[in-house]
Amino acid sequence: MLDLHRLNIFIKIVELKSFSKAARRLFLTQPTVSQHVNFLERYLGVPLFDRLGKEVRPTRAGRILHTYALRLLRMADDAECAVAFLKGTKSGTIVAGASNIPGEYVLPGILGRFKAMYPEIAVTVHLGDTGGIVEKIVNYEIDFGVIGARIAHDQLQCTRFIDDELCLIIAPVHPWAGRRDVEVSELLTVPFVMRESGSGTRLMVEQALSKAGLQPSRLSIIAELGSNSAIKQAVKAGLGISFVSARSVADEIGMKLIMTLPVQGLQIRRSFYIARHKKRTLPPVVREFYQFLLKQR
Repeated sequence: MLDLHRLNIFIKIVELKSFSKAARRLFLTQPTVSQHVNFLERYLGVPLFDRLGKEVRPTRAGRILHTYALRLLRMADDAECAVAFLKGTKSGTIVAGASNIPGEYVLPGILGRFKAMYPEIAVTVHLGDTGGIVEKIVNYEIDFGVIGARIAHDQLQCTRFIDDELCLIIAPVHPWAGRRDVEVSELLTVPFVMRESGSGTRLMVEQALSKAGLQPSRLSIIAELGSNSAIKQAVKAGLGISFVSARSVADEIGMKLIMTLPVQGLQIRRSFYIARHKKRTLPPVVREFYQFLLKQR
């Protein structure tokens, strides 16, 4: 009775927080959507949504159903892809995730090469911070993800992918612009702009500073921004300084829009990791892309 069509409708309502928006997205009428939800609620014997004005939110039972519904739909997609692969048709859909740096500066080139080899395979990449990508993997919302730190999680398997280095960036007009380097303690004397909590970059910076004897909580953080692009714009505008991936500022450094400045005794090197669910067997099409990624190391 929990057929995939009804579950797909239910998932869309949860995602869009609206019966009417879900109906438009799925090219259905709102009464039809409501009928399917009413059927699920009668069948399960519990309300699945709280109606909060124009928005709807899943109840506790709705959240539980949403977790399993995502898994069921992913399994259905996996089954179709596996059968197609067995017939020799290398087609299907891959849903991956990536934190900002690998998503913006590493994966696009790799995706281009993969698509040239397998034009019939569609790849969708969801960008987000490391914490958000991990959550999507655990909830079966994506097949796997490329993240900016090794996360200890009992449902996660992390494989080292490629390396990166974080560097301190300043504006060309910053008072430190003429210096060769700065001491770690001097970082406490200037304003910072930082990535949000949950970001792999933020996590690595805080760990490195703590190891160097400087408590990250003592930094003068005047803004937390949700993307690497926003960080770079804030630094260029003179709002503060920041640590970012060296991969992400190569163009700006070449155009002299941003400068890097070494910090004495502080090198922040990290690796990106390919993370997947320990208990999930990757379907053939997804495994093909996963293995392709590993070969790019």
